Amino acid sequence: MRRKDNEITDMNYIDKIIGKCDCIRIAMIDKDKPYIVPLNFGYEIVKGKRYFYCHGSKEGRKIDLIKENVYAAFELDTNHKLHESDFPCGYSFGFQSIIGTGKIFILESDEKKIHGLKMIMKHNSKKEDWDFDKKMIDAVSVIKISVEELSCKEHK
Repeated sequence: MRRKDNEITDMNYIDKIIGKCDCIRIAMIDKDKPYIVPLNFGYEIVKGKRYFYCHGSKEGRKIDLIKENVYAAFELDTNHKLHESDFPCGYSFGFQSIIGTGKIFILESDEKKIHGLKMIMKHNSKKEDWDFDKKMIDAVSVIKISVEELSCKEHK
């Protein structure tokens, strides 16, 4: 990171920032071109390892790309604030952002899909004890990102 004064390295603080985010953008490669998709998400830490979960259709470009390449990048941001000035170059923008890479997988078993869906619901509703109908589980794909690298930046 170029601006070390904006870098956040405290993982507990980073986890709090992730908790405030409502959208993850996942970037993949489609042949020789980038492809990015915004999704809602869930998040968990297991034995110090971080995982993101997303859901969507069982078919489409995103699913095809995941099947072709298990590597993905991701970005989240929150706490946006415009800092105004009397001159154009004096304007600034406050934010918190997280950028990282990891391996992305489509979960196959009902048990793993339900767990991922519960993590998504926990992040978005703060409630985890949901029941999922078998038809719902069969109709949706659940994606898991195993985080390999992560960096966080805060500009107040």
